[in-house]
Amino acid sequence: MTSSALRSSLVRGLGRGVEWEFEQITFDREFSRNMVTRLLVERAEHGGWELDRVQIGPDGKRRVVLRRKIIRAVRTA
Repeated sequence: MTSSALRSSLVRGLGRGVEWEFEQITFDREFSRNMVTRLLVERAEHGGWELDRVQIGPDGKRRVVLRRKIIRAVRTA
């Protein structure tokens, strides 16, 4: 059982001063639902990621897109 992490750290700006970083992870069909949930909860708690979308393909693979907010610090002095 393997999960392949496609580290496509795409950065998109959606508003003033707020940008999102995206990461795509693919889980094989051998991973149970509970195992995928535990792995994603750990990523959320320790990496600051949140779930953006999940797609289950006809082959049973789960394609998960995570996102986290990037706030750029503006120098004031």
